[in-house]
Amino acid sequence: MHSTVLAYARALDVWGRSGKFDVVLPYAWLSGSADVAGQPREREVSGFADPRLRFSVNFYGAPALSLQEFARYRQDWIIGASVQVSVPLGQYDAAKLVNIGTHRWAFKPELGVSKAVGPLRLEFSTGVTFYTENHDFFGGKTRAQAPIYSVQGHVSYDVGAGIWVAVDGTYYTGGRTTVDGVQGNDLQQTSRLGVTIALPVTRQTSVKLYGSTGVSTRTGSNFNAGGVLVQYRWGGGLSPGPS
Repeated sequence: MHSTVLAYARALDVWGRSGKFDVVLPYAWLSGSADVAGQPREREVSGFADPRLRFSVNFYGAPALSLQEFARYRQDWIIGASVQVSVPLGQYDAAKLVNIGTHRWAFKPELGVSKAVGPLRLEFSTGVTFYTENHDFFGGKTRAQAPIYSVQGHVSYDVGAGIWVAVDGTYYTGGRTTVDGVQGNDLQQTSRLGVTIALPVTRQTSVKLYGSTGVSTRTGSNFNAGGVLVQYRWGGGLSPGPS
């Protein structure tokens, strides 16, 4: 599956610390095949996926700064947390088994820590994703999913001039599903590797190119993904113009 993601980010001063509110609206192209009731099925579809809202706040090491203060800021330790909500507004067809949207809510609290070592940033985070039930799954069935627990590690390098490159690894487990009370044999235990390149366009806009691939997969989640993310920032003294 390939996707283009449009993201709006708003920096906030939260209780004397720094915070951020993100709105992510993905548009995806999906192609998949599977055996359904013993018959091979294929589907290709494109459309908007479920939008995601995320509120993040840093508790330690990243005070709210003006634009001039931020230019002189040097990171050491940062500890923060976030809450992400996935809203079921993506393209969905209950008559199809493979869809872009999920037709359910998802909530993900997460805790993270970051340490700067020269131009390197070392980051670690852990979180859990909770799901509501989908009561209109593939012909009117009810599909439920257990929480998914995840850990992530990131190493990023600041090239300069607003350009950075990051390599990340993720491991997650859980997520066993039930359909009309029948438990599936689909407990997930998956590790993945990814890379991201961030390129500034203006003082307010940046572009991120990203891709990821599976390293080891217990069941059903081995896929390659790639995309483009456009991020727009406003407020805090930023004004349109060259970087």
